Amino acid sequence: VLLAETASQPVVELPGMIGSSVAMQNLAHRIHLVAARKTTVLIEGPTGSGKELVAQALHRLSARRGKPFVVINCAAIPETLLEAELFGHTRGAFTGAVQSRVGRIEAAHGGTLFLDEIGEMPLALQSKLLRGLEVGELQRIGENDPIRVDVRIISATNRNLDEMVADKKFREDLYFRIQGVPISIPPLRERREDIPLLIHYFMQNAAERYGKTVEGVAPEAQQVLMSYGWPGNVRQLKNVVENMIVLSHSPRLGVDSLPPDLRP
Repeated sequence: VLLAETASQPVVELPGMIGSSVAMQNLAHRIHLVAARKTTVLIEGPTGSGKELVAQALHRLSARRGKPFVVINCAAIPETLLEAELFGHTRGAFTGAVQSRVGRIEAAHGGTLFLDEIGEMPLALQSKLLRGLEVGELQRIGENDPIRVDVRIISATNRNLDEMVADKKFREDLYFRIQGVPISIPPLRERREDIPLLIHYFMQNAAERYGKTVEGVAPEAQQVLMSYGWPGNVRQLKNVVENMIVLSHSPRLGVDSLPPDLRP
């Protein structure tokens, strides 16, 4: 972690993240406080705000940094396969299980398991996950003997789990178990002072990756980027800056380099 003094206020740099806003400084402070502890963490924030980056920072700043950091996106895996992905299975446990497989929880032993979009996890599987968290054990599908695991659970969601609990769409006991210490990431539109730093950061990385010479962003173009609403948050800003560099014929990125839907 680097805290570099600027003319205005400190620039906070965490692994993969940068900013100078009060919100970013508060986020960095909370990550520092929580990283060294063993508690579970629930990261809340809109899509594209950097929830996985926060989880990675928590892992890298913890005593588990030398152990695995395992990610599973609960929304990206079909419900019928999610249990096997989490808990693993033995050969012949179900149709298509041609060989035994270690699950993501077991693969994260000693390290951190990041459950992204946990609000999409089916209710039946939530019960089994809660049992594993409570006793520190799991059972592979097709096996009777439990396996002891030491895993720190970090979860993330862009949904309102309080409302889901009230609507009986998420287990209340699991919610309290995974909540531990909540960390909230504000949308980019609420920390616009971070946008120039992010533009520069993404611009440097993209220029190096694509072998382009970039001198900077014209004031008119930066003003457009500063005033845009960014519904896709930091991820959308990153994609826009990369596209500007790839498509620009000039080392100075102007308004003509902006995507058509952003041009004034």
